[in-house]
Amino acid sequence: MKDPYEIHMLEPDRVSFSRGSGGVFQGVVDGKDYEEIIVYRAFPFLYTTQFISVRDAKDAEIGVIRDIGQLDEESRLEMERELQFRYFLPRVTRVDSVKHRTDLWIWELQTNLGPTRLVMRNLHEHMQFPGGGRIVLTDMNGKRCEIGDWKALDSHSRKQLRDVV
Repeated sequence: MKDPYEIHMLEPDRVSFSRGSGGVFQGVVDGKDYEEIIVYRAFPFLYTTQFISVRDAKDAEIGVIRDIGQLDEESRLEMERELQFRYFLPRVTRVDSVKHRTDLWIWELQTNLGPTRLVMRNLHEHMQFPGGGRIVLTDMNGKRCEIGDWKALDSHSRKQLRDVV
């Protein structure tokens, strides 16, 4: 009987991923076909392409991929696409303003998907710093976006962030 707490690391040359009919994410792992595969980031804010949990349609873990960069090109591209679907996270390209009004912080942002506004009660609960200058912002309603590296933003954006980072 398999130990439910054992982590099975998948070898990159023993897996392949693709899209089936209707766009279903599927694959072959250690020679076994899976008509539907579900993926999760084990550490979603810290490692976006590493330690990816691969599961079957019943959500039973098949194994963990150490780094999707080690996969063949088609598998890597499909894995990246599937992770983008699961972890929809617009990227901030500019911080127009960060204002503190009464008991709310109001963020006016430009993202790769267009302008957005985030409203937060306090910064401590709504900002995460996974490392490397990256910031994940979550507003009161659960809407999220990320700043890939706040130091790489334009000077206006950095000035807006200076008091809150």
